[in-house]
Amino acid sequence: MTSPLPERYQRYATPAEERPEASADARARQIIDAVDEALAERHTSYRDTSPLPAVGTAPPVAQPGRPPMSRRATDASALMLTGSVLTATVGGAATAVLWASGHADPAVCAIVFGAPAVLVLALGRFVRRMGEAAPEEHHHHYTGPVHQDHTEVHSTTRGVWARTDHRN
Repeated sequence: MTSPLPERYQRYATPAEERPEASADARARQIIDAVDEALAERHTSYRDTSPLPAVGTAPPVAQPGRPPMSRRATDASALMLTGSVLTATVGGAATAVLWASGHADPAVCAIVFGAPAVLVLALGRFVRRMGEAAPEEHHHHYTGPVHQDHTEVHSTTRGVWARTDHRN
């Protein structure tokens, strides 16, 4: 009995168990079934319903790294670090130029090393004064009745994929 298929499709006309790919397909199917079975038996999520611990009486412990500081102290520290890096690079470059040219007398060195520090301090003071400027005024004009809502919202968020529940 001959197959009515053209020659190029004859290799697919043989039964599945006679094909060399059949054993690989069967093995792949077994692996896929084993993985599906293993995943079906496992829990995929867990919600911890235990209450959060209360704040204890132990004093706070300093963590490694930078010591705890106020926001203003942190900003000042970052400004000082940035200024010192800028001063060192500008001063180092100026020192190299003066040393190479042979004109390094005390007055020139004082100007070269003092100018970047004075510039950084002046810029820092300018930025601080700009931040302390008068706050922007807001004027609101209404033409109808006004309702002010003073609702406090307390929320709890837990979990990896968190959903926030609002309670009034």
